[in-house]
Amino acid sequence: MNESPWLLLLFTLPAGSGTARVGVWRKLKKSGALPFKTSAYLLPNRPDLVERFQWLAQQVKDAGGEATLAFVTDLEGVTRESMIRQFNEARAADYAELSGPLNELVSRRRKKPDESWSPELEKLRRRFVEIREVDFFDCPAGNDVAILIERAAALPDSRKPGKAAAILSAKRFTGKVWLTRPQPAIDRVGSAWLILRYIDAKARFVFATDPALHPGAIPYDMTGVEFTHHGDDCTFETLLKRFDLKDRTLKKLAAMIHDADLEDGKFQTVEAFGLDRVFKGWARLGVSDDEILARGLPCFDALYQYLKSQR
Repeated sequence: MNESPWLLLLFTLPAGSGTARVGVWRKLKKSGALPFKTSAYLLPNRPDLVERFQWLAQQVKDAGGEATLAFVTDLEGVTRESMIRQFNEARAADYAELSGPLNELVSRRRKKPDESWSPELEKLRRRFVEIREVDFFDCPAGNDVAILIERAAALPDSRKPGKAAAILSAKRFTGKVWLTRPQPAIDRVGSAWLILRYIDAKARFVFATDPALHPGAIPYDMTGVEFTHHGDDCTFETLLKRFDLKDRTLKKLAAMIHDADLEDGKFQTVEAFGLDRVFKGWARLGVSDDEILARGLPCFDALYQYLKSQR
């Protein structure tokens, strides 16, 4: 079994082969391959990706060029962590192309629900699936876009009144393990603060992209789970409603988290935007998920106390 972690495709095409060059480039882009140096592309070593590069190598040769597929263990001067970060940055750029249209769609649907927009949402969903297929290292931005798609699909139709979810008792949620996505930002850190201060004072938190890895944990702010974005609400707002927390200061805080997380201008607040950027900046600096949470909790304590003093 070949244990080399990377596949490297090196190729050259003859001058004047513009059509072939464009065709190869499009297939490389669709495959999620990462450009590496000149006329070289990189993919993780997986059987399906080996086959993909083999077909591309044959296409290059059929066009009169030369191609070599190498199984690479080490890339001089480049760490595995650095390569994974570059793959994730490339996927984050792909996901970013969906965020704008999705936010715009959500804004329009909120103002005027219309079933005729379903094809538009389905087109964005299909593109999301395509990106997911080449998201080899679970780029955190993918989960953000997945939640946006869920929001768009779940927005209530004004012609069909929705059914309110059942109110839950915090007494049933004592000493639980709560699971959310890595690199927590404003909604995930804020929700963890809310859980600890008002729902489960003995809560412990773990971070993973797949809830199945921690079957006993309660997932939140993830796609397809109970405590996440629903309709027009961010996860913090969902928790407020499900646990019937009526504190007016918490509602002010919820509005700030909503605006910073969803950036839809619903409540016209700006106070939490700076916190969100700090959390994301810590993630870029390599601060661990646990440490981001530990640093973030006092920030929300302080913001809550300030808002309470302004009542």
